[in-house]
Amino acid sequence: MSFLKALVKNINTNISEDLHFSLTPSQIPKQVTEDEHRHPDRVRLPRSLFGSLQGNRPVVRLAITILNVGSGNVFKGPRLSLEDDSSVLNNHVVGLSLGHINVTGLAEPLEITFSHQHQPPNVTLSCVFWDVTKGSLSSPGSSGDWASRGCSTDVGVNRTICRCDHLTFFALLLRPILDQVTVKALTRISQAGCGTSMIFLAFTVALYAFLRFSQQRLNSEDVPKIHVALSVSLFLLNLAFFINVGHGLKGSSAACWARGAVFHYFLLCAFTWMGLEAFHLYLLVIKVFNTYFGHYFLKLSLVGWGLPALIVIGAGSANSYGPYAIRDKKNTATLELCWFCEKTAISALYVTVHGYFLVTFLFSAVVLGLVALKIFTLSSATAGKEKWQHWKGFLTLLGLSSLVGVTWGLAILTPLGLSTTYVFALFTSLQVERFLL
Repeated sequence: MSFLKALVKNINTNISEDLHFSLTPSQIPKQVTEDEHRHPDRVRLPRSLFGSLQGNRPVVRLAITILNVGSGNVFKGPRLSLEDDSSVLNNHVVGLSLGHINVTGLAEPLEITFSHQHQPPNVTLSCVFWDVTKGSLSSPGSSGDWASRGCSTDVGVNRTICRCDHLTFFALLLRPILDQVTVKALTRISQAGCGTSMIFLAFTVALYAFLRFSQQRLNSEDVPKIHVALSVSLFLLNLAFFINVGHGLKGSSAACWARGAVFHYFLLCAFTWMGLEAFHLYLLVIKVFNTYFGHYFLKLSLVGWGLPALIVIGAGSANSYGPYAIRDKKNTATLELCWFCEKTAISALYVTVHGYFLVTFLFSAVVLGLVALKIFTLSSATAGKEKWQHWKGFLTLLGLSSLVGVTWGLAILTPLGLSTTYVFALFTSLQVERFLL
């Protein structure tokens, strides 16, 4: 079976030299001598490992396993499920065990060599092991996760050596990273776009206030109120972004907690009001009849501002907010801000942000698809009467797609490579301008 290759061998604990084994994925692992151990993939077990077991037994049973985890859920865990584009090198996992003996804290670490092609500069390689004590709220069935404690990584051009002080299952994790130049460029693009958006958003709110209070217009219409609520949530989100990025990790831990919570709250408010825009669009264009609700805008406001508050209170009570850093290949922080704690609350981040947005995005996408079908069906019926009907429909959909936040879907449905990251930062920060146009 290609999924699993294994070698089980009795080893005398009184050995005088290190043991070397080849780990060619297509073959069963085999022992090789020190002179012939120049195989691309191999493992070295120090003799001190077996010497430390002499007092217990003269012979131990060594098991070496090579697994191809493929695209299934075996050995995936929250870390691979949640991190964008992270993967196990060649889907290969190496298992090492000595019967039922728990081997930890080795004075001389074992070595596993993984061969690979030259990696691009925006990918980092990390030696990891399967930690059965880890789990995740976002993966209730998970019985562990990848961790790097007790392992060191020696990266070469065409091979990486993992040195670990215990026996378990090991792999080489590939994770995309952003270098300092890219992070600074993306930050500048986001700040410029958000600053421009705040000007348009302030103009939108001021114009609504002028028309409502000076000319007594729009008092009974719900559409402008929903647009203004979305504009206010986006304005406050942009403001929170500026404050968060500008202050970094300055101040006390309580202040950092508060900035992370506020940023999270207004982000969820923006997502929620985008979903409510899609809901109201559904009532106007698709359902049309029997769409009256008493105190309609009040009920929308309770959802738009109240639901995010409940989620933030729940995340805050779990102490999820704190320092967060984006790191480069040398593990140097390129951007620091107050967000979800990068070591303890990453699962909460993906559940309450990515998962929450995914629900609103899918609903908005379905509504937008139904609206597009209706628009172009009508334009086909009147094609001879109005020459520019198709263009009008296209521009209408472009504005509606910005209104319901479709461009945010780049972060969910596409691999966030370097070019996609730039497009996402530009389109998202300029969401308001496209809607107003």
